[in-house]
Amino acid sequence: MADTISRKDAIGVFDSGMGGISVLRELIKIMPDEKYIYYGDNANAPYGTKSKETILKLTLNAVKELEERKIKALVVACNTATSVAVKTLREKYSDIPVIGIEPAVKPAAYENMGAGAIAVMATPATLKLEKFLNLSAIYKKDNKIISIPCPGLAELIEQGITRGEQVNNLLKQFFKPYIHENIRSVVLGCTHYPFIKNEINIFFAGKVKIYDGANGTARQTKRLLEQAGMLTDNKKGSIEFISSNKNKKEQELFDFLLNME
Repeated sequence: MADTISRKDAIGVFDSGMGGISVLRELIKIMPDEKYIYYGDNANAPYGTKSKETILKLTLNAVKELEERKIKALVVACNTATSVAVKTLREKYSDIPVIGIEPAVKPAAYENMGAGAIAVMATPATLKLEKFLNLSAIYKKDNKIISIPCPGLAELIEQGITRGEQVNNLLKQFFKPYIHENIRSVVLGCTHYPFIKNEINIFFAGKVKIYDGANGTARQTKRLLEQAGMLTDNKKGSIEFISSNKNKKEQELFDFLLNME
């Protein structure tokens, strides 16, 4: 594949569903002239409650679809898939940059420095995986880090529900055990969650700082392409959306989330 890669080729962006659109939006902000192919494995979403073996298999199958369309970089815009599969993907696709995402615990910890608890919202799978446990252990020394498993939340966002009673009820359910904790920072450990950032802010009455890793992933992608001399010389960017569901409804939801204020 290495001999055929061109700076005009697309950046492939993969997620288990629609969450990675939050990363795609950051990529477009800093590299608006690039060509993007977004693959959402909506037929198998969410990944966050599946076994590691299943997640790895699904991720490899989805990325093969992107490879067949010619990509010059792969962005794994899913925390769960990154934790399980990014090492395998980097070995398999060693001729292109493979960029993952992880919960933004590091910036939250550095800015927080013991001022209050840091709540990390993520899928149950992400919170159980070694990658997150190791990351959390590094910053636990100076901060209280609370893991908040959020089953069902990504599924709600997959339906285009990003505000209102259903979202609020889930937030109440997730945070009820920690009502007496002095939570000052919330880390969004799933790429779906930035789409409910406003609801989280309202839930905490504006008293928390919210972190997500999308911008850092986008900046790292640009850095690696720049180093490789592979930034596009196109004058106008484009976006192609592919869903494993091959359903018109997914295209409508993609457009809604991509252009969401």
